[in-house]
Amino acid sequence: MHYPIGLLFDLLASSSALPWNITVHFKSFPEKDLLHCPSKDVIEAHFMSCVKEADALKHKSQVINEMQKKDHKQLWMGLQNDRFDQFWAINRKLMEYPAEENGFRYIPFRIYQTTTERPFIQKLFRPVATDGQLHTLGDLLKEVCPSAVAPEDGGKKNQVMIHGIEPMLETPLQWLSEHLSYPDNFLHISIIPQPTD
Repeated sequence: MHYPIGLLFDLLASSSALPWNITVHFKSFPEKDLLHCPSKDVIEAHFMSCVKEADALKHKSQVINEMQKKDHKQLWMGLQNDRFDQFWAINRKLMEYPAEENGFRYIPFRIYQTTTERPFIQKLFRPVATDGQLHTLGDLLKEVCPSAVAPEDGGKKNQVMIHGIEPMLETPLQWLSEHLSYPDNFLHISIIPQPTD
């Protein structure tokens, strides 16, 4: 419940055939492996908490704080009811930044790895370097998770996935954040071992 379905697919089943088989537990579910969700309100609160955290990183919470309660509800209802136009009418504001700034204040991202016990990596990372150059996905990985990047003289050991695709490491991080963030406004990046087949 607390990870987006696309992220779970990237982490656990990206080499599986589609459609992906999902088991839904209505009773006697494995409580040691899954969080129990008591109500829809808990899911909404978790989602809104993530959106607020992402906005704090991107805009110092200015955008979300200027919204009214009805805007928050429209954002949630658009997502819940699969109404992109309703969702995007509000979320668009969270994805904008002033033209004089070259991007967000910080990029809201989380890096997940199947080879570690740590749930995810999240650090402050600016989309633009001090010299004005746009940071890339490769720059982020080299700083935050260097083991994910292949050495220049070695073979590729890992695959970096976002929404089921492997973006080029030269892709600007600001662009990825604007175009490949999940509905919670985080860029969820999966690092999985390179498939051998």
